Amino acid sequence: MQLRLFRHPGSVGIAIARLAGLGLLVLLVAIRIADPLFLSTMRNQSFDLYQRLNPRPQVKQPVVVVDIDEKSLAGVGQWPWPRSVVAKLVDRLTAMGAVAIGFDIVFAEPDRLSPDRIAEDNAGLSPEVKADLLTLPSNEILLAEAIGRSRVVVGETSVRHGDASGGEAPPTQEIPEVPHAALGADPTPFLLKFPRLVQNLKVISDAAAGHGMFTVEPDPDGIYRRMPLVMMVQEKMRLGLSAELLRIATGGQAFATRTDEAGISGIVVGGVFVPTDGSGKVHPWFNGSDRSRYVSAGSVLDGSAPVERIAGHMVLVGTSAVGLEDFRATPVAAFMPGVEIHAQIIENILTQQFLFRPNFAIGMEVVIVVLLGLIIIWLVPRTGAIYSFVAAVSVTVIVVGGSIWAFKAKHLLIDATFPTVAIAAVFVIMATANYIREEQQKRQIRSAFGQYLSPALVDRLADNPDQLVLGGETRDLTLLFTDVRGFTTISESYKANPQGLTRLMNHFLTALSKAILDRDGTIDKYMGDAIMAFWNAPVDLADHALRACYAGVDMIRRVDELNVSRRKAVEEGLDEPFHEINIGIGINTGQCVVGNMGSDMRFDYTALGDTVNLASRLEGQSKPYGVPIILGDNTAAIVSPRVATMEIDQIRVKGKLEPERIHALIGLEDMLQNQDFVALDAVNRRMLASYRGQEWQTALDALVEIGPLAERVGFGVKEYLAIYRARIEEFRANPPGSDWDGVYTASSK
Repeated sequence: MQLRLFRHPGSVGIAIARLAGLGLLVLLVAIRIADPLFLSTMRNQSFDLYQRLNPRPQVKQPVVVVDIDEKSLAGVGQWPWPRSVVAKLVDRLTAMGAVAIGFDIVFAEPDRLSPDRIAEDNAGLSPEVKADLLTLPSNEILLAEAIGRSRVVVGETSVRHGDASGGEAPPTQEIPEVPHAALGADPTPFLLKFPRLVQNLKVISDAAAGHGMFTVEPDPDGIYRRMPLVMMVQEKMRLGLSAELLRIATGGQAFATRTDEAGISGIVVGGVFVPTDGSGKVHPWFNGSDRSRYVSAGSVLDGSAPVERIAGHMVLVGTSAVGLEDFRATPVAAFMPGVEIHAQIIENILTQQFLFRPNFAIGMEVVIVVLLGLIIIWLVPRTGAIYSFVAAVSVTVIVVGGSIWAFKAKHLLIDATFPTVAIAAVFVIMATANYIREEQQKRQIRSAFGQYLSPALVDRLADNPDQLVLGGETRDLTLLFTDVRGFTTISESYKANPQGLTRLMNHFLTALSKAILDRDGTIDKYMGDAIMAFWNAPVDLADHALRACYAGVDMIRRVDELNVSRRKAVEEGLDEPFHEINIGIGINTGQCVVGNMGSDMRFDYTALGDTVNLASRLEGQSKPYGVPIILGDNTAAIVSPRVATMEIDQIRVKGKLEPERIHALIGLEDMLQNQDFVALDAVNRRMLASYRGQEWQTALDALVEIGPLAERVGFGVKEYLAIYRARIEEFRANPPGSDWDGVYTASSK
């Protein structure tokens, strides 16, 4: 049986699959280190989901948003309001007990409704009216005076590369230094840097107690997740609006930065340490937009707002009016007024409930992916897809569960998406490679064994390729050899019709092959008119000896049927000679070496050993003894309780020194119940005992009894009886001597 594909079954495929898995793992780690946009977006969106499922608990609100809402615009007029109205708003809030006021608004241009601007812009006014208007204080002065009477933080925003139209940025005034201290290394290399500002008018800016940056940048997907608390503006450190408002509300003391080798680790503001990422940004833990945070600016101006809603609170002035477009997308809301983001940051600071992505997170996630990926790469080829899938799912559940636990219990942002995707990708490629390898292996097995094994056995071997141990192994086999008696004469009669001989042998070999395959035998080779087959390799068969015996009996039956059909065909006009085909079968059981035998260029899956040679010799002895099937002693000892056997001799076959008891296979299980067979076996045993004891006459008398019994059983013993009669006559004339062991030495194969 030629096998070109199984020198190292599966090992090369496993190595290739594991190399593919390792290559993918290296690629995934490289992708994670590069952190492309799709990966960071996927990670951020998973953190957003955590926030939506577990928003920050509501607390007693320390910040009130005074909202320039639709109601306020309807009552006061369109925005921008005169600065005198804003001044009135500041005075009202101060009088109501606001701790500090922050503006999420920048007053960068002069008020067009200020008296002096009206006088300048209206040339048709009388000189008297103009003079009266010019004597009035400007609205900017009114606002600056109101700001000066309170603790107000004015908002400022950044300009990176010129204004929105692409021109030069507006001129900036010198900004005051904010007192601060640095704990650790110089923080400035790590901070976001803004060289230009959109600032408030100088008169307003100078009157303010603090200046806060309300620059908030979204992530690439447009979601506002991280807010800078400290940054570099015109080469000076400045705080974000929320942090600056808290600093002013708590007395206006200096703030401090803490720095380590990874960058900024946090800031201290208002006596509270706020952990940040390396660039000074915080990751707020949001809750939903809450209208209870809001007080309408119009209600403050008309005096209808409850005093207790303002007293003792920090106040942020901003807008939620739709037309003013100050809305931001956050993890928990598609539209949240920007001023409320600053309010939530202050709540995060005071409750110490920021989310935090530690510096070690990336390294930990990469290590998790590498370890789990290596486990899957090792596991899948060893355990198969189902167990590996269960293991991968279990690991994924642990990773995701750990990430969720870290969020809920520790407010840590540990990414589960990349490890999950990476584990899935490695599993898929390993499972796919494993599947391809197994399918290729199955195809190889089916291709190699499909013509030599039964379909059921091929399926079993394909599903369990581990049973196929190639390269040579020692195991018990049952060998069967069969040959056609007088094949030379048959072939000579077809000298003028070689195609007819081919058809005959194909029919003959097909019939015998089916008998072998139906009993799960392995066809080793065809040798002209002969077949060599064996059982118990490559797949284990506990009853291999019995299967071989059943196959042998079936072969005899099939040959008889072939003879009948061919005789009928010849009688009906088939232009071919009819020759009755008779076969001899030898069966033997014992240890053999089975596996790939041959050279690097061509090799066969075959069996070698003394057991094989003896089976071949036994087939050769079936002709002189005149019995269709001869069994070796090992085979007979195994199957005799199940089938009918009869010992026929103890011979020394050609090429062997050790003698072998040989047995004829008389029939199957039903024959064991036949009384004529029972009597035949008993008489035959008596005959052999007398023969080996040199009791020649007693042996001859037993031979006389054997003939009729064998005839009733339906088993031909003509040649068998003739052999023993001839031997007895020879031994009578020439006694073998007292040291004769009863063994007959065969002179032919």
